[in-house]
Amino acid sequence: MDLPRLLWDIGTAYDLFVSLEVLHNPADYGLRRTWAAGVRARLPADARETLEQASSFVGVPFHWLYSLPRPKDGATVLWVLGRVPPADRLPTLRLSPEVPREAREVLQEVAARGAWDEQDREDLQTHARAKGKAHKFPAKVLTELLTAWSRAEEFGERYLQALRAYQQAFFAEEEERIRPALEAALAQAQDMAGRLPLPDLLEELSQGLRFAQLPEEAELVLAPSFWCTPIVFFGHVSAARAMWLFGAKPADASLVPGEAVPDTLLRALKALSDPTRLRILRYLAEEPLAPAQLSRHLRLRIPTVTHHLRALRLAGLVHLTVGEQVEGEREPYTLRFGAVKAACASLESFLLKGKVEGIEDESNASATKSL
Repeated sequence: MDLPRLLWDIGTAYDLFVSLEVLHNPADYGLRRTWAAGVRARLPADARETLEQASSFVGVPFHWLYSLPRPKDGATVLWVLGRVPPADRLPTLRLSPEVPREAREVLQEVAARGAWDEQDREDLQTHARAKGKAHKFPAKVLTELLTAWSRAEEFGERYLQALRAYQQAFFAEEEERIRPALEAALAQAQDMAGRLPLPDLLEELSQGLRFAQLPEEAELVLAPSFWCTPIVFFGHVSAARAMWLFGAKPADASLVPGEAVPDTLLRALKALSDPTRLRILRYLAEEPLAPAQLSRHLRLRIPTVTHHLRALRLAGLVHLTVGEQVEGEREPYTLRFGAVKAACASLESFLLKGKVEGIEDESNASATKSL
């Protein structure tokens, strides 16, 4: 099988949309709910309501973001989207190559009618299941999606104004903070691409995702994202070109500005503090196991095991092999020994750094007193 050709991209515009996803679903990404709520509270009420509604169905528009001109930042997003007629903004962002033709037709008909009914809802569910979705879309999500499409022009205007408010209240300052990390991560990834086979490169960039089968598209675009770390966001730029956003946040940094404890260390300590997760890691140290197999070992329900595995995945302590089966079970996990060692080293480094800083502070205080 031919490997996809690697392409590269960079821009804070990706993080504009990823950050909105994270801020509206903080628990899924290990972010403190109170801090996320505080950021959202900076927005005017109407903008906050619009972005909350849109968070369930806009997502990260890979196909559109990839097409943006340089410098591909928040200001570029607002300028280009502002040149799109309001009624066309939602279709521009939402109708990616991944949307099935049948679902696309339903949405376009709803926009043309300016109304939707239960048949439209059922048709979208049917097309989603045909596309291989494991679960139904929640009724609330479909209602918000169809309502937005039935009022496409109104939604398009409100959404652009909400993005402008978000850019002004938070993201313009945030992208200045994260831009150096994006540039450093891109340079490091390109260096690794020259030394590692593609499967190893993807595993390294994703912090633990292994793929039994590599992407079938002819081209794969890789771009860094500060806010997605350590999760990988992926989608399609076109039918023949897939795209990955890989984590660009340094191991010693935090998503919350000014936070002293690095996110990576904090997640690892939280994950290791739970006895069930420690038992899971011990089992995974012996052999690859799927959630159902761990469920039998632990005598716990599969959803409970999956919850613990997600925490371990967020901490970067496990490998997840996508597309592989073990004894008929899907998606086996294994322990990342190197990540456990790195967590211990990070804790030691953090504690020693505090000790050194304390000595320096004490020395400075003594010097000041003597003066």
